[in-house]
Amino acid sequence: MNDSETDDFITSELNENYAEETPQDPQEETDNAAQGDEEQREKLVRLPVARIKALIKMDPEVTMITQEAVFLITKSAEFFIDSLAKEAYKYTAQAKKKMVQKRDVESAIDNVDALVFLEGTLD
Repeated sequence: MNDSETDDFITSELNENYAEETPQDPQEETDNAAQGDEEQREKLVRLPVARIKALIKMDPEVTMITQEAVFLITKSAEFFIDSLAKEAYKYTAQAKKKMVQKRDVESAIDNVDALVFLEGTLD
């Protein structure tokens, strides 16, 4: 192979590799990125995002909500449930039981200042 054939070969190889790595349609790239972000967010949460979004939309004052807001509300709900469960478990452990019961959750609500707003919700 002479120098011009080598240059042509390298150029064609680079063009082929570049074409394989980059999508042709910028809209397709945006769609793939958005889908990837949504899948990554769903992996970060345990609660079903679609169910949380449906609950949010039940509020008549809410007309539109972004995916980021839905994600943050979902994550906040998970942290809240985690905190409530840990507080309830403290009362379960004090009673030397293995299963968290309704009375343990009620004890946590009654004794933890941050959970006072939940009083009467289990009645």
